[in-house]
Amino acid sequence: MPSAQDVFVCLSSASLRVFSYIFLRWHFPPLILSALVLYLATLFWVYPDRFLVADTRSAKDYRSITSEKEALRNGSARPSGGNSLRDDGKITPLQHSSAVWTTLLGLPKSKYRLLNWSTILINILLAGMMVDLTYGPKWFYPSRDLSFARVGFVSYDSAKIMVREPDIRRLPIHLEYRLDPKVPDDTVSAWTSVATASSLKDDNDFTAAFDIPYLLPATRYQYRASTNHTGVFVTALRPGVNPSSFTFLHSSCIVPNFPYVPFRHHLSFPGFKHLSNNLPSLKAQFMLFLGDFIYIDVPHRHGTDRESYRREYRQAYASPDWPSISSSPPNTTHSLPWIHVYDDHEIANDWDKNETGVFPAALDPFTHYQSSINPPSDRPNVSYYSFTQGPLSFFLLDTRRYRTPFDGTPGHWTEPTTPPTARKSMLGETQRQDLLTWLAAPAPRGVHWKILVSSIPFTKNWRFGSEDTWAGYLGERKVILEAMWTASAELGVGVVVLSGDRHEFAATKFPPPQLDDTKDVESTQAGAGREGTWPEYAAVHEFSASPLSMFYLPVRTYRQEDREDVVIKYLPDGNSKFGAVTVGKEGGLGYRLFVDGREAWRYELPPPGRGGKKKGEGEGWGIW
Repeated sequence: MPSAQDVFVCLSSASLRVFSYIFLRWHFPPLILSALVLYLATLFWVYPDRFLVADTRSAKDYRSITSEKEALRNGSARPSGGNSLRDDGKITPLQHSSAVWTTLLGLPKSKYRLLNWSTILINILLAGMMVDLTYGPKWFYPSRDLSFARVGFVSYDSAKIMVREPDIRRLPIHLEYRLDPKVPDDTVSAWTSVATASSLKDDNDFTAAFDIPYLLPATRYQYRASTNHTGVFVTALRPGVNPSSFTFLHSSCIVPNFPYVPFRHHLSFPGFKHLSNNLPSLKAQFMLFLGDFIYIDVPHRHGTDRESYRREYRQAYASPDWPSISSSPPNTTHSLPWIHVYDDHEIANDWDKNETGVFPAALDPFTHYQSSINPPSDRPNVSYYSFTQGPLSFFLLDTRRYRTPFDGTPGHWTEPTTPPTARKSMLGETQRQDLLTWLAAPAPRGVHWKILVSSIPFTKNWRFGSEDTWAGYLGERKVILEAMWTASAELGVGVVVLSGDRHEFAATKFPPPQLDDTKDVESTQAGAGREGTWPEYAAVHEFSASPLSMFYLPVRTYRQEDREDVVIKYLPDGNSKFGAVTVGKEGGLGYRLFVDGREAWRYELPPPGRGGKKKGEGEGWGIW
């Protein structure tokens, strides 16, 4: 019967190891350090002799062993049990089992002094890894001296470049551009000055945004800054122009060195490497990053001030892996523009407090590093955007700044007399109206799809933490979903939702209710009472993919419970996921999911308005 002290030592050691594994693969520092302190204190208080006394056996022990061996040879006695020691110095099975349990549980045994010290070392190393992952980036890589440039939104006639330069001796900063010298029949190769920035200072974290105007569509340009940063970008297609293939990427959620690997660079992102390896073949126009570019509170919040938030952004851009997915790396022909929205972890987990508290400090680096070179906003001082390129029109939502705080309800709009401003809303009245206007507006000729970008899932099929998603705002979702069906039916465009956040992948279909669905449609669901109003081909599809470089969830929480949100595909595993969306010449849309660098699944939608059978539904191949 083990003593209470034995149980306490085993529990503290096992807890330390389990929590360390979870933290180094998912995430909780205080419990790990507490378990280590309790383990060491109990160990040396209760069992000091087991670390100071060697494995000794008296002469009486050896005489007993010899007598037992002689009796066994003569057949006059049976073995006394598995605890007997062999006189040849080898360990019996029971001894081996005891040694294994000593190592696994951390409970010291007097006869295993070396193993006792080894198990202490294992636990200390695990706690050290936790400290390294949690505090290493802050201690060793504050990245205050980071100097870099990156390409933001590129339209058919302009491009945005962001430069950071903390060395004031280099001020003012000049930016120039020219046609790429490799362009055939180039007649204008001289550099053209864009602008000069002399206001790089602590107020903007030494950043400046440059806008290059009056460019030609679908043309390669080279830029250079006086900070010795240079790159190549390609302008976008005019709205409505349909190439043979138009591809862009999307994902969300990154944390450096996660899952943890000792001796790897503190700012390394394994998912960036997976993305970089696929960029040459994908030939993407841009990356849509759907939030959680930083995790201010994972694995540990180091502060709530402006500098704490800024440091997280600098560390991401200071990663040795960042140039491979942004600048013009050796294996690609031009820089990959990144367009951003933010989610909760750029502020605080499950943020629903609008512009109060830490929001101003959190918005500051997002503004300087990302929003300043995002697509232009239709309104001043907002953080949602819309733009059109080639065959696609985009609306990028802000799902955090304007939402009604959580109230424990699904947010149905069941009372028609309630004024719009008093209804539970994810978007706020102004953003919602701008979105509905965008959905109802006829698309330019040649634009086949409207892409709605949401940092959190549109589906309600994620059953854990669902109130943080659109499942907590179903009244507003109903209005938007019906507007999507109407746009698809009346304007001849398809509507697709892209989202992230959940560290899993799911493809979901939102079919409009038909006449034979009357009995199955609840009054609060989209289309209730209007069954048969929209054709079946007006269905909306959502592709939710994340993380790009983070942990996946071992618990399955996505499931279909009605006919409103229909599961197409659910692939939860994988620490790196991103989607590639491609529109072909005829207007069909293809989706490819990449998990840990390999294509895991694909799906095809026919050109809008034509209906037909979807290819790839329920199919998949790749890595499992």
